[in-house]
Amino acid sequence: MVGAGRSPRLLRTRPGEHRAPAALRSAGLLGWLGVADAGAVDALISDPVRDPETGVIGVDQLRRAARAIAVRVTTLIGTGRHPLVLGGDCAILPGILQGLPAGLDLWFLDAHLDFEDGRTSPTGEAADMDLSIVTDHGPAGVLDREGPLVDPDQVHVLGHRPLDRATDGREASRIDPAVHLVPATRLRGADAAQTGRDLAVGTTPAWLHLDLDVLDPLVLPAVSYPEPDGLDWADLIALARPLVRSGRLIGMSVTDFNADEDPDGRHAERVGKALAELLAD
Repeated sequence: MVGAGRSPRLLRTRPGEHRAPAALRSAGLLGWLGVADAGAVDALISDPVRDPETGVIGVDQLRRAARAIAVRVTTLIGTGRHPLVLGGDCAILPGILQGLPAGLDLWFLDAHLDFEDGRTSPTGEAADMDLSIVTDHGPAGVLDREGPLVDPDQVHVLGHRPLDRATDGREASRIDPAVHLVPATRLRGADAAQTGRDLAVGTTPAWLHLDLDVLDPLVLPAVSYPEPDGLDWADLIALARPLVRSGRLIGMSVTDFNADEDPDGRHAERVGKALAELLAD
């Protein structure tokens, strides 16, 4: 299990995301999972300056963070392990995919599309545009590798809220039509389990990325960007369990837990127990 950093705006205003990996460890996650701790990666982005060429805040630190995450992920997979990477926010995803072999599927559970670029993003945070970056629709020159880190046709965005909620419709219009979209409204009850079973079919290796704001804030308020009409815990487990048990999963990332919104630690415990339920086998 690896802990990593997050985006600069959250660093300045929401230190709870920076503390997420430690909070989940303290809640007992390693013991519930029965896994070894692979330590922390220095992936903190603190530079508030928006790069004029890429439009990304702290772009040099983002590149450094991506390299560090990629090296750790590559090392763990090379020794036959299945990494669980704890963020921060979704800015960790480009580094993760930079460290993975080409040709994999990406199961992307998130309330948001994360498909802005350096021009359209209102913040300049890499967490606004991580999915566009890894599919080669983001700003050029952000990462060491050129071209897509994952083919858009192999990306499955699961649990996002209606596209008309995207900022002025711009983000929705940028989505590559090859990306597979399954909104939260189609992931209730039996539909969640069936979607998971359908996606689990195949032999292509896959990475599972879980942004916890895919959950409804009524069941998990301790996130930085809560969106209503999300999944409940049962929906999330029903959707993700077939993916985890498919034999295709090579690793998983978890982001957007805000420890500042969890003063008594009960939400960290709930997240940890859900991950243990998913990954126990």
